Amino acid sequence: MEQFAARTKAVLDRMNAVIDGKPAETRTALTVLLAGGHLLVEDVPGVGKTMLARTLAGAIGGTVSRIQFTPDLLPTDITGVSVYDQVRREFEFKPGPMFANIVIGDEINRASAKTQSALLEAMAEGQVTADGTTYTLATPFMVVATQNPVEMDGTFPLPEAQRDRFTARISMGYPDADAEVAMLSDHGSGSPLAGLEPVLDIDQARELVRHVASLHVSTAVRRYIVALCQATRTHPHLRLGASPRAALQLQAVARAQAALAGRPHVLPDDVKDVAVAVLSHRLILERRSGADSAQDIVRGILDDVRVPTEDAPRTR
Repeated sequence: MEQFAARTKAVLDRMNAVIDGKPAETRTALTVLLAGGHLLVEDVPGVGKTMLARTLAGAIGGTVSRIQFTPDLLPTDITGVSVYDQVRREFEFKPGPMFANIVIGDEINRASAKTQSALLEAMAEGQVTADGTTYTLATPFMVVATQNPVEMDGTFPLPEAQRDRFTARISMGYPDADAEVAMLSDHGSGSPLAGLEPVLDIDQARELVRHVASLHVSTAVRRYIVALCQATRTHPHLRLGASPRAALQLQAVARAQAALAGRPHVLPDDVKDVAVAVLSHRLILERRSGADSAQDIVRGILDDVRVPTEDAPRTR
């Protein structure tokens, strides 16, 4: 646990040195990586969405690739394509940008649904199939996709199945005045990524992910996770609730949250801390519900669903 704490603190310190004034967002990004998931970052352009992903990749010493999504992007531009080698007289697979530890999907909702769907197999199963052959992707593997608000020109809403593959969604938001002044001072003369050195190697990052997966989750906490997801499925203001996949990913992120807190087991509070980020982007509101947002509905469910008190470690 001490080694885990030291390594994750080093990663967060390195990220916070580049991303000014966003400690909660950097922590969530690391939490999703430790949970073996994928992150959707939604906000207006220019607030550091891509910088967040590049900083995380640089801090863990992993390979990183970037895909700029545009309306004319094809699925093979993402996964790779087989090219005929005239010398060897056979087809050779040329891997696409999916073959990296962290893949940055910049402005993912500017591409068509067909191209967006090319990510589904990779995100769900950690592999890519091309011309009948399956290729295993690197581990850890994480997609960090940035998305502009759907009200902006030239955007295509992500299909429900695509959103469900993302473990969590965050919004960067504008920095406060002090953080923006610090950004102008620190980053005005060059890219903050230029001198970014990793604090881990990729094998150490794999060890962190394996440690998180080993954390204990009691039956009562699992029942609490299921109760939260079931509450979304019967909520009168929701047309689509959280899927069983959402329950699995909520458990995984709660494990990562507990590990970052220095505990070998998951508390109900860990689930509550990450529930809004993990569940809200999967929900679809009824058109005439009158609800403010999916985030508000999740917060209301957290207030209504009873926290288990038996067969689980005592809450904080």
